[in-house]
Formats: sequence, C-alpha cells, structure tokens
Amino acid sequence: MTKIISGTELAKKLRGEIKKEATVLREKGVEPTLAVVLVGDNKASRSYVNSKHKACIENNINSIKIELPEEISTDDLLTEIEKLNKDEKVHGILVQLPLPKHIDAEKVLNAVIPSKDVDGFHPINVGRLMLGLPCFVSATPLGILELLQRNNIPTKGKKCVIVGRSNIVGKPLATLMMQKGYGDATVTVCHSRTANLADECRQADILVGAMGRPEFITAEMVKEGAVVIDVGTTRVKDETRKSGFRLSGDVKYDEVAPKCEWITPVPGGVGPMTICMLMLNTLAAGKHTYYK
Repeated sequence: MTKIISGTELAKKLRGEIKKEATVLREKGVEPTLAVVLVGDNKASRSYVNSKHKACIENNINSIKIELPEEISTDDLLTEIEKLNKDEKVHGILVQLPLPKHIDAEKVLNAVIPSKDVDGFHPINVGRLMLGLPCFVSATPLGILELLQRNNIPTKGKKCVIVGRSNIVGKPLATLMMQKGYGDATVTVCHSRTANLADECRQADILVGAMGRPEFITAEMVKEGAVVIDVGTTRVKDETRKSGFRLSGDVKYDEVAPKCEWITPVPGGVGPMTICMLMLNTLAAGKHTYYK
C-alpha cells in the first residue's frame, strides 16, 4: 500500500521544535532575525514574503521586511544589502526572487555575506556543500532530505534519479544525496537533453521530479516500489476552482501513486518544508553554527 509523505504534518512538528529552540536562544540574549528584501510589487513575490514573515512570527523569530521600489538600481540595492551585512542584529538575509530585469541578480545574491546567506545561494556556500563542509543549504533540497530521514526512508546505497538541474533544487539536491553522511546514494541527474529519460527514471529507487512541467512523470516512467518526490508547483488553469487555478506537481499523481512505496502529494508535500528549512537556517545563523 502506498504511503504518503506529508510535508504538512512534518512541518507542523518542526515548527514546534524551531519555536522551542528560538526561545532558548532568546533566553541567552540572542534574538534570531531574518531580513527579507522585496524589490517591486510582484504579487507572487509579495505573497511569498508575507508567508515567510508569518512563519517567522509563528516561530519566535524576528522578521524585517525591506521593501524597495521597482526602479532601484543595482548599486543602490547593493548598498542596502551592505547595510544588512554590517547589522549585527540581523542574522539571515534573503533577497526575494525574481528581481526586476534591469537588476544584476547574480551580483546582488553574491553580495550577501556567506554567514548570513540563509538561502544557500552564495558561491562559498555552494562550494562548501560540494566539499562536504558545514554550510547553509538551499531550503528545498534540505527539506527533501529531512522528509526522507524523518520518515525513515533509506537512502544509503539507493539509486536516486533527479529530473531537473536547477541551481536552486536539482544541483544542490544531487550533491546532498550523494554526500557522505547525508544521502550516501548513487545519483543521476537528468534534464531536457537526457537521452532515454524514461529508462533512466525507471532505474530509480528514489525519483525526484524538479523540472516544473506539470504531470510530466507518468506511471510508465516509475518502477514498482519506488519512492517519488514531487517538487513541482505549477499553477494550472482550473475553472472548477474559486481561484481559477490549481497547483500541479511534475508527477501524474493518480496514476503514479499506486506503483509507489512512498510519494509526496502536491500541495502538502515538499512545499511546507521549504519555509521550515529557511527558519532552521536562520536559527543556525543566529547560533553561528557554520561561521564563527
């Protein structure tokens, strides 16, 4: 019988742990603080920022929202980032993406000092992850590993196939899953240029869909008894919904689920874990876990 990996349930449990740890930090005189920078008025970005602000409040973490105009220059934005870098009361900095097209996003993300880079995007954190050194890890890959470990799903020696090679999910997850002491799995990363993609997927003990293409992974691409992790969250038009859309994962859930030992739903799977991991990274920044 297929077992559901519920990110919603685990996130609820984790929030209790995070809040307790944040309270202990405060008793020691440290107020864990996350600063989120929002440029412009993108509705989706504003919604994400509000969700992060709410999560901070719920987890006893201070939240600072810095809202900047759409027309701000790269240099002026870098000045704002530098202020946050120098502010000892700010432990984590997150720049909400996407940035306006005229902004040099790479330059801005690289300007956040590694010790406050709770998104895990800075090249130093990416490099330390590759080397197996302590560092901040992108929230979504970290959340996926937490889902596997907390549900006692074995990864050591397993064949893990990741469909998607983004810098935010695919690449860091591949590194985590192969890393000694973390996943210890044998990892294959597939993408739009992969030959015989279905054959590659059918070899997976753990199959991760992370390409952002609704219902791309079908039953014929999944072997019996596989663990399937669906990272996709694409808005698909649905006139039966009040909102006019529904969230669709990269996996054709109804036909794939019966073949799986474990599977994550969309919504309620990976999504709830992402913000939880951001809160954990903020706590780690407050405790100077990775950078003294």
